[in-house]
Amino acid sequence: MHCELVVPGLLSAQTGARFPSLELLLSRGRRREAQSQALERWLHQAFDLGCQPLPAGPLTLIAADADPGAHFWLRADPVHLRLMRDRLIVVPAEAFAISREEADALCAGLNAHFTGAMEIRALDPRRWVARLTGKEPQLDGVPAIEAAGREIALARSSDAQLTEIQMLLHAHPVNAAREGRGEPAVNSLWLWGAGRAPKATSAWGSVLADEPLAGGLARIARARHGPLPAGARQWLAGGSEEGRHLLVLDALRVPLALSQVAEYRESLAVLERDWFAPLLAALRAGRIGMVTVHVPDGGAAGSFEAIRADLRRFWRRPKALERYA
Repeated sequence: MHCELVVPGLLSAQTGARFPSLELLLSRGRRREAQSQALERWLHQAFDLGCQPLPAGPLTLIAADADPGAHFWLRADPVHLRLMRDRLIVVPAEAFAISREEADALCAGLNAHFTGAMEIRALDPRRWVARLTGKEPQLDGVPAIEAAGREIALARSSDAQLTEIQMLLHAHPVNAAREGRGEPAVNSLWLWGAGRAPKATSAWGSVLADEPLAGGLARIARARHGPLPAGARQWLAGGSEEGRHLLVLDALRVPLALSQVAEYRESLAVLERDWFAPLLAALRAGRIGMVTVHVPDGGAAGSFEAIRADLRRFWRRPKALERYA
């Protein structure tokens, strides 16, 4: 059995801590370097979507067990735009709490205003999708988490429809209540990932992920799919079959994007305890034939592949993660 982990953000921050199991897997295995890219682009290539942009909107719907049909969908995720003199700073929904009730109320207000031109659905409080009629917008595939804390030009908000959305959100009672409690207002939508449901192929027999794009791609490619287990012990106890299995571990992405060093280190410690340590033990015991750690982004982007025999290469001493950058 070949266990493959894709871990965005893995080697992208200074932690000042050691992670013995992960370090051993990285140091004893074979490294294949690759160009740094966001998780979305990595998934795009891994599921062989060809030249078309990543249609995050319909994929998110499919992951939520909804049918996008032949319609044109895009992601329309709630964000807070913080004005800093002549620029805007993006604060994604991962950085603040939105309740299910708030999300539904905001979507209902927008849908009432744009009846016939736009339909917005909150699949969960942080992930919204929109169906547009009429002209299909040309949008890139950059999610809000990739733009977190970065400056964006005010011109991004010059689109008439988006400006209208921002005005409606600003005046909505939900945001008045949020501001009264000192919470960030949901004052804009981050539009990205437009398209129709694609065709995809999978090299994996199963794909386990909480990331909806991976789940949607697995469904289209007819691979077994499901949410990410609590850890490798639970996954192994489920009696995974032979073949290749992909698990998307994206717990480091939010603290990295928000420059939360302590939270990043804590999340990495949890991955070490729940995933890397038990997978290393299973590799040693022969329960797994191969473990591959894919690092899609950062200065050390690439793949680290280890089999049981590699663990005997004692001369390849483990090194701190910072030394891979």
